[in-house]
Amino acid sequence: MGEAPWMEVSMEALKSIALSDIAISLVGLFIFSTVKNRLTSKGVMHWPVLGSYPALILHLHEVFEYVTRVLVQAGGTFPYTGIWKTGAFGLVTADTANVEYMLKTNFKNYPKGKYYRERFSELLGDGIFNADDEMWKVQRRAASGEMHSARFVEYSAKTIEELTHKKLIKLAEKLSRDGRSVDLQDVFLRFTFDNICIAALGVDTRCLAVDLPEVPFARAFERATENTSFRFTVPPLVWKAMRYFQIGSEKQLAEAVKEVHEFAEKTVLARRIESKKLGGLSHRSDLLSVLMEVHNPLYTDKFLKDFCISFILAGRDTSSVALAWFFWLLHKNPNVETRILDEIHSVLKQRDELNLGQMGTNDNIVFTPNELKRMEYLHAALSESLRLYPSVPIEFKEALADDVFPDGNRIKKSARIFYSIYSMGRMESIWGKDCGEFKPERWIKEGQFVSESQFKYAVFNAGPRLCLGKKFAYNQMKMVAASLLLRYSVCVVKDHPVKPKLTTTLYMKNGLQVLFKPRPSFRQLMPAS
Repeated sequence: MGEAPWMEVSMEALKSIALSDIAISLVGLFIFSTVKNRLTSKGVMHWPVLGSYPALILHLHEVFEYVTRVLVQAGGTFPYTGIWKTGAFGLVTADTANVEYMLKTNFKNYPKGKYYRERFSELLGDGIFNADDEMWKVQRRAASGEMHSARFVEYSAKTIEELTHKKLIKLAEKLSRDGRSVDLQDVFLRFTFDNICIAALGVDTRCLAVDLPEVPFARAFERATENTSFRFTVPPLVWKAMRYFQIGSEKQLAEAVKEVHEFAEKTVLARRIESKKLGGLSHRSDLLSVLMEVHNPLYTDKFLKDFCISFILAGRDTSSVALAWFFWLLHKNPNVETRILDEIHSVLKQRDELNLGQMGTNDNIVFTPNELKRMEYLHAALSESLRLYPSVPIEFKEALADDVFPDGNRIKKSARIFYSIYSMGRMESIWGKDCGEFKPERWIKEGQFVSESQFKYAVFNAGPRLCLGKKFAYNQMKMVAASLLLRYSVCVVKDHPVKPKLTTTLYMKNGLQVLFKPRPSFRQLMPAS
């Protein structure tokens, strides 16, 4: 017997009601969980399924400032979650106690981790900046021993001096004569690339020639770092799919990495041949040659290649970007530039009378390491610039085991902890109410530069991973800054837009267009005797 017509209608109505009730319930649950999250948790909004990703996308154009605002509102630390099933979760912090705990107190529990290594694996291999555990220790010992040797220190100082006066100043002279503007960030990237390639590999890539040529190895290195950085801005599924199908940025990355590795491999091989032919490399003082002379069985050709590529990455980007932001800040704060010039002139006046009489024009002046060391206010101004615009704005670690931070936040195994160095420089709780001001005086006490805690000022990393090239970087930056400022007023082109670029290094998105305007010679500024 068939069902009655009214029963058929009722069943359809029930189905319709059931579906609409489920839909309404799901929407209600979505809204309730979202509101509950907004009211009960600090930090960014955690959306169902999407996690913190929508907040990041909405503020991608100003992500460093956004993270800083949220950290201030949250009291220094906030949780985040990734898209459902991606396994992304953890904390973002600017708390100095948490940073010290991670980078020193419980260092072993917070390596770089798989997330970081996986993204840099093609470019850096097992190089020191992509290594953890024993591989990192071996390279750290090698770098520490050789970079601090008198042989390498003297060699690196000489290369900085020669590049500054034979290339950088010559380029500035030509640009000044021609009245042409130039992208100062690009100039500094070329300078530091030449510098670190000479120091690490003993090879002059000639990026800083007066015609600013395109150098294949340098261009490949730039493409490799840019496309690697892209991996940090999208879910793993996206870049891994692109890598599998060899499309877009992943195809470009593969091509660039191949070119970088081929150059490094040829350099290592050529140095091996040179060593056998000459019976050693005592006539060379670059890092590659010095390491080869150690004859350690661990120092295979691959080890040396990866090691040197890591050093080029660190040496190229950090100092160049720091110098670009420094000169922009001087343009915005002419009173600081005046004080630096006064200090430079004061240092020059202390030269003995014989040398002073022979100085003639600014062209002949080459600062000695001791003179650069006495430029305390310049050191402070560079440090202050890095406080506000750190070359690496955000770093992160991955927890190996469950833990509890000093501020009480619980850490689960595999959590990724981001610490925002950019935000730390802008926290009133760390630097006081004037934290947003460019104020080199905060580093000076009784006329001397005074360092801050490396966990408060994590610009050069901290703890066991404290940057080995910190002294090299300051010497390089001081030589460049003092030599240019003595000779030229570096003027930013009117209305040139300046803002950070979203990469793992704090590049200026539009570069920094400047003009070099000659200053009177130091001799002309000296009072008549």
